[in-house]
Amino acid sequence: MSIFGAMNASISGLSAQANALGIISDNIANSNTIGYKGTITQFSTLVTQNATQNAYSPGGVRSAPVAINEAQGLLQSSSNRTDIAIAGNGFFVVNEDSNPGLGDEMLFTRAGHFAPDENGDLVNASGYYLQGYQLDSTGAIIGNPTVLSSLRTVNIAGLTGAANATTTLDLSLNLPSTDAVGATRSMTAQVFDSLGNAHDITYTFTKTAANAWDVTVANPTLSSTGAASGTVTGPVARSITFNGDGSPNVITFPPVAVTWTTGADPSSIAVGVGTAAGFDGVTQLAGDFAVGPYAQDGQRFGQFSGIAIDEDGIVTALFDNGTQRQIYQIPLAQFANPRGLEARNGNAFAVTDDSGEVILNAPNTGSAGVIAAEALEASTVDIAQEFTRMIVTQRAYSANASVLTTADEMLEEIIRVGR
Repeated sequence: MSIFGAMNASISGLSAQANALGIISDNIANSNTIGYKGTITQFSTLVTQNATQNAYSPGGVRSAPVAINEAQGLLQSSSNRTDIAIAGNGFFVVNEDSNPGLGDEMLFTRAGHFAPDENGDLVNASGYYLQGYQLDSTGAIIGNPTVLSSLRTVNIAGLTGAANATTTLDLSLNLPSTDAVGATRSMTAQVFDSLGNAHDITYTFTKTAANAWDVTVANPTLSSTGAASGTVTGPVARSITFNGDGSPNVITFPPVAVTWTTGADPSSIAVGVGTAAGFDGVTQLAGDFAVGPYAQDGQRFGQFSGIAIDEDGIVTALFDNGTQRQIYQIPLAQFANPRGLEARNGNAFAVTDDSGEVILNAPNTGSAGVIAAEALEASTVDIAQEFTRMIVTQRAYSANASVLTTADEMLEEIIRVGR
């Protein structure tokens, strides 16, 4: 009977609209959830086959949630250096366990509010640990970058700096061409041994003839105290002759070999004084004795001072002596159908048959997005739009209830006819 069919159709409408209201309420509740992706309600008809062409059999409606997981939220700046967001496609790979093993499922999220825990592991507000590839000393990925099993929890604890011994020293100065034979000029450069101790080495230039200078290297002293700290060994004959335009002509400058009294390894320092016929190092021109900036590649010992994350997902450890070390790369997970992912607590998702297999890509590679450091992705929920949908849903619910009431009254009329 069509009246009963109308009642069943209106009941399905009430159920569908109640489901839609539940989705709206969930969206509104997560309007401030970092990385949250809004869900919409998709309605579809339920069709009942008509018995005859002159009779209509009402079917009804059903609703299904559709998660818009691929939507891009607005990026908001953050003062936390370990907060990261994705601009474009992809998800961060996370795990509930800081040391994932067999049975620990890899999950995926856009919630990038990560901070180190007591062990130095980067974990977000939902308790999920950020996964990345470990990098070796050359910056190369350790393991197979295409499989999840190569991922490790990003950890920034126990990072110790290192001292770099000076191996090259480039000088820049001008020796006055007007100096008399026998005149001397000196300059001091700071170098480092393998333990990070700073030493002063003095170079003395003595004019031996027109356009010719001999160079002697004094034993080094500690920069902090001035005490003797080593002995210059090896070849000591060093000299420079100049062309008529003031550029070097013949450069005899072997490396400076030093043995240290500090317990550091012996050093061999290649000293650059420019190129022959060039003006990129030591020159002999009219004017004053002028010492320009010198460059050397040594470093004192550095303490860990923080990390930096670039748009390619490279996590770099920073040290207070100016050195840097690449330690991890954060990949982005992509899916053929992001809407097919299964939602989990904590704004995370799991792989399903509908989503397709996970594809790992480096950020800024192919269709993968880029990583924005010191930023967070806002929820994609639009409060105004959700309230508009709520009004429409409420009206549709009331209308379905009215149909049910009307059908009930019609049945009551039929019952009265039979009395």
